[in-house]
Amino acid sequence: MNVRRVVVTGVGAVSPVGNTAEESWKSVISGESGIGLLTRLDSEQFPVKVAAEVKNFDIEQYIERKEARKMDRFTHYALAASIMAMEDAGLENLDEELALKTGVWIGSGIGGMETHEQQFEMFQKRGYRRVSPFFVPMMIPDMASGQVSIHFGAKGINSCSVTACASGTNSIGDAFEVIRRGDADVMITGGAEAPITTMAVAGFCANKALSLNPNPSTASRPFDADRDGFIIGEGAGILILEEYDHAVKRGAKIYAEIVGYGSTGDAHHITAPAPEGEGAARAMKQALEQSGAELTQVGYINAHGTSTPYNDEFETKAAKTVFGDHAKNLAISSTKSMTGHLLGAAGGLEAIFTVKALKEGIVPPTINYNTPDPDCDLDYVPNEAREMDIEYAMSNSLGFGGHNASLVFKKI
Repeated sequence: MNVRRVVVTGVGAVSPVGNTAEESWKSVISGESGIGLLTRLDSEQFPVKVAAEVKNFDIEQYIERKEARKMDRFTHYALAASIMAMEDAGLENLDEELALKTGVWIGSGIGGMETHEQQFEMFQKRGYRRVSPFFVPMMIPDMASGQVSIHFGAKGINSCSVTACASGTNSIGDAFEVIRRGDADVMITGGAEAPITTMAVAGFCANKALSLNPNPSTASRPFDADRDGFIIGEGAGILILEEYDHAVKRGAKIYAEIVGYGSTGDAHHITAPAPEGEGAARAMKQALEQSGAELTQVGYINAHGTSTPYNDEFETKAAKTVFGDHAKNLAISSTKSMTGHLLGAAGGLEAIFTVKALKEGIVPPTINYNTPDPDCDLDYVPNEAREMDIEYAMSNSLGFGGHNASLVFKKI
């Protein structure tokens, strides 16, 4: 089989740190946090008081109100980010031939949770006749991919990876493989999530995954000894992947080449990572082996880095397992210190930050890193961005259910 090269030619984002990819990038390299007080819900119901909410977003800048009302918030984010990414790539108007070779693969961990809650409440009050006929197609996680496909007339493969917090990264990796094997020339891919809802927040509070720190400016502190849980976030991160020769032929701007993808299962526990980060290490190793990169050529890892006690320790151990002595030379940062945790959308947004770091030669920091943890003893780019010439970079995502996914990107 002739394996084809794949590059990133467009990016788009809606996030707690900006409503475009460029705004989001400028915020994180400036160390600006998008985490604030929880305003979407009545915070008196929960022990958690902070969240990473999208701000001043208006879907009607992208589609008509009539159509928007048929979509959940997570689909709004996905569609807006996809429109921006396709414009960035110069592919907003697909011709008939390219439409057949353009696919969509957008992941979401929980899909339309907000719609589910609203319609269940309607059912309880008014009965089934008042439940929206759009309830099911608004709620199901694959509908972000479906609506993006419809919007652009993209008639290639149309799919959705649902792997909890690894959904965005798995979707990008799966889309990468579609182009490599020749089934598409262009893929619209990434993740979208809108989980700041009553039941989602209640569930994460119940399993004690969220930070109880009431101070938005210090609540997300990955790899810090005082970390106590993640900050729930929302948004979408979308990348346009394209076959290399196709991109070059049309004179496309290229951010980076995607050269490796690894995906493994822990087979251990529904929420806790495997001991020593064993599963994550295997995913990272797979991605590196496919990339062909030497360990010493990798300069940066955008870590999953959730600010939870187990994740940060075990991800650190995974990096040591994979990179050995070179682990101490890696720049590792968690942009979740600023964006919060976008769950199924995290991998999409963080892949954007990773390719921007390669293209622009600057690595975002891990903010709120003040108290070193002896179990987390690598270079986490504390508090300030760092200029670096990077040849290869990695982005990791790990999810409930034991899902591990890693991507390796190469500078063009």
